[in-house]
Amino acid sequence: MSQADLMVRHVNLPDGRTDVDVAVRDGRIVEIGAALPGTAHETVDGQGLLLAPPFVDAHFHMDSTLSLGLPRLNQSGTLLEGIALWGELKPLLTVEALVERALRYCDWAVARGLLAIRSHVDICDPRLLAVQALLEVKRQVAPYLDLQLVAFPQDGVLRSPGALDNLRRALDMGVEVVGGIPHFERTMADGAASVTLLCELAAERGLRVDMHCDESDDPLSRHVETLAAETVRLGLQGRVTGSHLTSMHSMDNYYVSKLLPLIAQSGLQVVANPLINITLQARHDTYPKRRGMTRVPELMAHGVNVAFGSDCVMDPWYPMGSADLLEVASMGLHVAQMTGQQAMRDCFDAVTVNPARILGLADYGLAPGCHADFVLLQARDPVEALRLRATRLAVWRRGRLICETPPATARLNLPGRPAEVNWLRA
Repeated sequence: MSQADLMVRHVNLPDGRTDVDVAVRDGRIVEIGAALPGTAHETVDGQGLLLAPPFVDAHFHMDSTLSLGLPRLNQSGTLLEGIALWGELKPLLTVEALVERALRYCDWAVARGLLAIRSHVDICDPRLLAVQALLEVKRQVAPYLDLQLVAFPQDGVLRSPGALDNLRRALDMGVEVVGGIPHFERTMADGAASVTLLCELAAERGLRVDMHCDESDDPLSRHVETLAAETVRLGLQGRVTGSHLTSMHSMDNYYVSKLLPLIAQSGLQVVANPLINITLQARHDTYPKRRGMTRVPELMAHGVNVAFGSDCVMDPWYPMGSADLLEVASMGLHVAQMTGQQAMRDCFDAVTVNPARILGLADYGLAPGCHADFVLLQARDPVEALRLRATRLAVWRRGRLICETPPATARLNLPGRPAEVNWLRA
């Protein structure tokens, strides 16, 4: 092998390979193996830590992020008050403020090793300010972060006057994915009609689909079956995503036993949003309270590609968050009771390789020929990374170091004890 630009030595990989070297040239991985021969312009000793592909967020709302408290706070904590609050904020939005908040969030993302985001952008404001802003953000962050945009009719594509025309205009401006929210239409029939309409629009334009679908505690909210059926009818397999699907949490098991194979056979992909689903759902319950998140392990067992998304960070729906996909995956692990060793690794995949498939990212991963995009974590394997929400020690994009964070350490002053705490498993 000719001289590499970068050699990252002595790292473990998420697939279980240990103490391997990764060689990079011209922004791509050229070789992976044990004790690779040759030299490099730059060599990094990974010291047996985990080198992972970058984190990917398959469901986010960047137009609302970091707007917490504008114009007021969500007092009930419900989904519907959040939607109403966002409606109050929309007339006050400016392109400049939207761009500033989104760029600040992208800085947070890079520091967390999050280098690809699918963001829904509300198109129900006829000015399309949010679309203009996020297209500008997409342009600015392109050298270091992949930003994919979904035309999202927050107020319902049929319910909101002019929404369908706005959505088409957003696609003409460069938004790549068709969104929808069938459970927010006025009737179940309108919801089903909106699914058909939007899937047909995506098929005509050769685009992907990502719908907020059945984000409800109502077990009779069943638009996902229409979404699966339209995926097959229109030949959109692998290009359609159902996000949230929280009503599945409340459905009876007999119906779910029919629904799971239907979803799997359609090639529909799914995004659960653990932090938000556990927060917004079941607000009308007393005790016992439902968890609200969709049936992640059951979907995975049927071969469905499932990802975890952030959904919201410091906005009308959620006052917390920090662009940490390990926090998202950790919540998903706990809510779904996925504590087996393979199940925990599946949760790590749900914020890396699984969402990368949903976004259709080209040349993503840790293999020769892939882009040299990866993250060195202060952990030795995916399970440890989840347990510790591991520090991202270094983040590379196309083989270039774009972020470094000092290791998490603590110095003790205790008699007869070591001076430094080591959280890694012995």
